[in-house]
Amino acid sequence: MRPADQGGRERFLDAALSVLVDRGVPGLTVRGVAEAAGASTLSVYARFGGRAGLLDALYERTFDSLRELLEGLPPSTRDGLADLLHLALEYRRFARENPTRYALMFERPVPDFDPDPGLRSAVLRTTFTLFITRVQRVCPPGTDARSAAYQLWTAMHGLVGAELMMASRRPLPDWFIPPTDEANEAMYRDGVTAMMAGLGLRNH
Repeated sequence: MRPADQGGRERFLDAALSVLVDRGVPGLTVRGVAEAAGASTLSVYARFGGRAGLLDALYERTFDSLRELLEGLPPSTRDGLADLLHLALEYRRFARENPTRYALMFERPVPDFDPDPGLRSAVLRTTFTLFITRVQRVCPPGTDARSAAYQLWTAMHGLVGAELMMASRRPLPDWFIPPTDEANEAMYRDGVTAMMAGLGLRNH
């Protein structure tokens, strides 16, 4: 792809993300994205083939953001457990700062959008390989690092997903934890640490 074409593609993806954040799912149309990008609908069709292609590209772009975050983490240290907990906390930060992107990645905010299976496999494999590598460093002998990573991720995902859901609604006075960032982070940290211990992950 030529640099000019890549730049135009990025402009449309930035516009699509802005539309999704500002107007929600109803505004995520070819026309809505074209207007946000200051372009014609024909130019959107020319680059993406239509709404499905645009959504696939936007889906890929959101995973690229998470992959870039994982790639940008500090180098591994001798304390693999601390490194893994740091990764988990950065994952939570990503979800909290980008709830719309996070929903596009792991939920179905656009009911009629089902990402291309090949694309889903590719972005998940590329992104989570970085996560599995960190888990592998602290796995006991004979443990399947992929399975351990999946179980740990589901704990992370469940905790942050519940946090985002509660944050989107009026606080409940009798909820498990106070509606503060400090309380949610402490609960998340405790939950992730407990899962790591339960999986037998340890420094070697």
